[in-house]
Amino acid sequence: MDSQREIKDRSSWAIGGGTLLGLGMGLVILPYSALGFVGALIAGLGLGLIISAILSTRC
Repeated sequence: MDSQREIKDRSSWAIGGGTLLGLGMGLVILPYSALGFVGALIAGLGLGLIISAILSTRC
């Protein structure tokens, strides 16, 4: 039963996806502000954590 849950549960992917989204946005902001880069990265991580929490409650 646990192996089936592992295959279907992709909520942990949301954390990586949010981090990569924040990294991409941060690279656009980087020439203008270094703190904006860090802020975008943290915001992407936070968004991924929120999405993963929502997805984990649905299972």
